[in-house]
Amino acid sequence: MLDFEQCYRAVDSRDARFDGWFVTAVTSTRIYCRPSCPAMTPKRANVRFLPSAAAAQKDGFRACLRCRPDAAPGSPEWDTRADVVGRAMRLIADGVVDREGVPGLAGKLSYTERHLHRMLTDQLGAGPLALARAQRAQTARILIETTDLGLAEIAFAAGFGSVRQFNDTIREIYGRTPSQLRAGRRATGQAAEAGAATVNLRLAYRPPLHTTSLLGYLAARAVPGVEEATPEGYGRALRLPHGAATVVLRFADGHVDATLRLDDVRDLAPAVARCRRMLDLDADPAAVDALLARDPALAASVRAEPGVRVPRAADGFELAVRAVVGQQISVAGARRVLGRLVAPDGDQLAAFPDAAALLALPDEAFAMPAARRRTLRALAAAVADGGLRLDPGADRAETEKALLALPGVGPWTAQYVALRALGDPDVLLATDLAVRRGARAAGLPDNPTGLGRHAAEHWAPWRSYATMRLWRLA
Repeated sequence: MLDFEQCYRAVDSRDARFDGWFVTAVTSTRIYCRPSCPAMTPKRANVRFLPSAAAAQKDGFRACLRCRPDAAPGSPEWDTRADVVGRAMRLIADGVVDREGVPGLAGKLSYTERHLHRMLTDQLGAGPLALARAQRAQTARILIETTDLGLAEIAFAAGFGSVRQFNDTIREIYGRTPSQLRAGRRATGQAAEAGAATVNLRLAYRPPLHTTSLLGYLAARAVPGVEEATPEGYGRALRLPHGAATVVLRFADGHVDATLRLDDVRDLAPAVARCRRMLDLDADPAAVDALLARDPALAASVRAEPGVRVPRAADGFELAVRAVVGQQISVAGARRVLGRLVAPDGDQLAAFPDAAALLALPDEAFAMPAARRRTLRALAAAVADGGLRLDPGADRAETEKALLALPGVGPWTAQYVALRALGDPDVLLATDLAVRRGARAAGLPDNPTGLGRHAAEHWAPWRSYATMRLWRLA
């Protein structure tokens, strides 16, 4: 529930920390804004606070072209919540409604369409179709302003059923036609190929963001042929629903510059969603750091390195394979083994093998003990036949149970997958050797029982972030 006084104070002070949590709908202008919009603060009598852009659009408000509320960071709720609404929002962001419709979304969540619509409307003011429509409009605006693709091609790439629907939606949400939006931007100078495009965009986040820890973690674990890391940024190949892609991410003040090369522009929304999740850009670092700083053991770490994030995964299956390979070997050793599993494609980055491709690899490609090879094959088989889901909408408890049922998968592996692939913000890897070393450096108990008790008392519900800080201290 949105508290009017708290929301109004956030708008009056233009507090960017609340961007993404709610939108401000101004009844006198019929425009909705993000809380930090630099425009004059509207009168109390003319303001409504709504939980989502989709709710504002449903009520007839159009997006502010000054503050661009659709470009704000997402609500941190949808990365952390494990309930049905949180899972649904992660799947909608990944484009499930555009690809499979509301029945496909409901089926993945094991709920009826009617009940799912009721839950989303109660909490977000809009149902799954309206939420997907808002995302579709945002995708279309990005393509209009950052590519030279034809407007008709953009309409279908963004997920609209017709050019007329595309034109009506853009005019309704942005108050301008697609051609008027395009007229205001500079030409890209790039010849767009049918179905493919290079898209440059900014990914917003809530400061602070400790880029050194994020880049350092990703660089240390970069798999040759799949990822490239430099002091300036990070790039990798992606496997997306309609084709392959590569992304290069560079950190700037207040945003991340992303250059996406997509085989199929219909994959823009899922590509953006996966990049945001991979870098944990929708987190609320102020809330996380405030809680962890209350513990004297971590207070110095928080002061020295504010905004440490949890590097998540672009692909759940890939991360699960990494977790199995990384059991009881060094990070450098795991990189070498994983590199053997990737089919080289010249100098081009190639996506990590999916479950079917890994099952087809010969035994010689698995530079590891036979027992671990069997574990990887069992993991791939479970994902390939649908018995194990590792996508953003998977049920965390059920996934952990399914992982533990696989031969060779223990609690550490299942928890590591929960932390990075499923995005659980409250995982402590208490048995991890580096975590125990970090605990010792912080003056904490280094045995799993004592450390687990301390974490439950002082760090919940942000134990995943505490795990990252203990790794840093180690």
